[in-house]
Amino acid sequence: MTRTLADFIGRYAVAREIEDHLTGARSRFVGVAGIEAQDAGAHYRETGRLTLPTGQEVTAERRYLWRPEGKAIAVDFADGVPFHRFDPSLGGAASAHLCGADLYRGGYDFTRWPEWTLLWEVSGPRKSYRSRTVFRPDP
Repeated sequence: MTRTLADFIGRYAVAREIEDHLTGARSRFVGVAGIEAQDAGAHYRETGRLTLPTGQEVTAERRYLWRPEGKAIAVDFADGVPFHRFDPSLGGAASAHLCGADLYRGGYDFTRWPEWTLLWEVSGPRKSYRSRTVFRPDP
């Protein structure tokens, strides 16, 4: 089934596992995300608690702008700088993103829709980790 930006509008329970490839340490984020339609696109806002490998908990937040780009969805940082794009009709592979010298590769998995997953493998001189985020509809 082909998904469009409108299919993602809603509220989600979010669970993220982050594994540092260099140390083996794991962090966990638990929170909520809202994707709200606005103009021709949508605003993504995520808030929750990040538990660091030390056990320390901190409040964390992310914001993105989502917009249709043909059949694809472009995801930009909150300031409008491009982050990545993905095409839900092609299985959700995301375009690579270079953050300084660190490379983000990953994509979306919609096989359990309406639950969906985002996976990033990050490698470079400053970062080496895997991030797996599960989004579940939150009524």
